[in-house]
Amino acid sequence: MPATGKKKQIRRGMVKRILVFSKAQVSAFCGGLMDYLLMILITEFFNIHYTISIAIAGVVGALLNFTLNRHWAFHTKDLPYKNPFWQQFLKFVPVVVNSIIMKASGTFFVTSITGFDYKISRILTDLLVSMLNFLLQKHWVFKKVKKN
Repeated sequence: MPATGKKKQIRRGMVKRILVFSKAQVSAFCGGLMDYLLMILITEFFNIHYTISIAIAGVVGALLNFTLNRHWAFHTKDLPYKNPFWQQFLKFVPVVVNSIIMKASGTFFVTSITGFDYKISRILTDLLVSMLNFLLQKHWVFKKVKKN
């Protein structure tokens, strides 16, 4: 393949990766926003401790995130998923459980150490947890069949 053709192919690959990453971030933002607002609602309205609210809201946000990721962010017409829905969902569950544990404990830790409001601590914690979640979802949960 000529050098210019190779460069175009590399550029297309980069654009695709950036697009997938961007779509996954939008999906994460939607799930995270649902999760965050529900956490505040449960904590403030029902007077439930924020660590428990994080767990409850985390499940709802995760289901939204899973749906958006599977059908939009990581979905492509040219490469099928390696695993069917139920295998993806079974891989997604430990990612979510781990994520909820890290968010709840991280928020509690940051709030306890710094004295920040739990809403601020939660945002700081989410920034770190979301990076790990993206990598696990892209390379493990929504893994694609390799091209030959």
